Amino acid sequence: MFQRILSFYTRYFALWVVLFGIVAYFWPEPFVRLGPYNKRFFSLTMFGIGAVLRVEDFKRIAGNPIVVLIGSAAQFTVMPLGAFVVARLLRLPDELAVGLILTGSAPGAMASNVMSYVARADTAYSVSLTTVSTLLCPILTPGLTFLLARGTRFDIPVGDMMADVMFMVVIPLFVGFGVRNYFRGKIERILPIFPAISVTFIVFICSLVIALNRERLAGLTGIVLTAALILNIYGMAAGYGIGLLSRMEVRRRRTLAIEIGMQNAGLGTVLALAHFGEAATVPAAVFVFVCIITASIFASVWQRNSAVPSTE
Repeated sequence: MFQRILSFYTRYFALWVVLFGIVAYFWPEPFVRLGPYNKRFFSLTMFGIGAVLRVEDFKRIAGNPIVVLIGSAAQFTVMPLGAFVVARLLRLPDELAVGLILTGSAPGAMASNVMSYVARADTAYSVSLTTVSTLLCPILTPGLTFLLARGTRFDIPVGDMMADVMFMVVIPLFVGFGVRNYFRGKIERILPIFPAISVTFIVFICSLVIALNRERLAGLTGIVLTAALILNIYGMAAGYGIGLLSRMEVRRRRTLAIEIGMQNAGLGTVLALAHFGEAATVPAAVFVFVCIITASIFASVWQRNSAVPSTE
């Protein structure tokens, strides 16, 4: 019974993001008080994700490196460049431009694994892509942000961002992975708890952004929503197109579309808040809502239009 509740809670995380976002908008104070701990919360998120990774996930990457290389290269070119172009075309203010570029330069979102499963896509491929992009992001996320956001008034603290990503992402991820594999017998019994932990803190991070930017959202949401929607749809279309050009099967095309279209905007939010200020977090927060909604729609459509079982 308890596992069913956790499974329900984890699967419908999009609902909790929306509901708690509404709560944060009308009652921001509890979220703002916990704001100083957001880096620690994100570290716990990555610990929970690491705890559900298996040795087989890394073996899968080594066993099929070409398709993983194609997907990872697409992840860190399509979205960062797309964010840069969208920011320029829409003439976003500097704080919104750097926030959108940072979001586009983030690794793939762990939520994409769930969406790939629902869409009857190649879930194993999704896990491989997310894992690789997460391991690469300490270098590529700050580096791409530095290259693409140099035209703004902000100084891009590459070294500080790299250190933050290492301590918030890579180290907690491997600690979680080590705990899961070292205490395998004990951890297996409580495994459903870890995705639920990650969902909880992602929901909090999104809610915190809304609470901090409550007064700005009314005036900014229109242009930011447009930017986030364009970037998201472009990313999904480009991902599917790259899969088609690479002669991947239909399930992998769908996976690539979801994987590239969904960014780890939670990480983007934390980095933006730490280094560029509250306003820069708005694109990441809006992008979370947009990519969850669009990916859910596509996953639902693809699920109905496919008789091919998903790969776990």
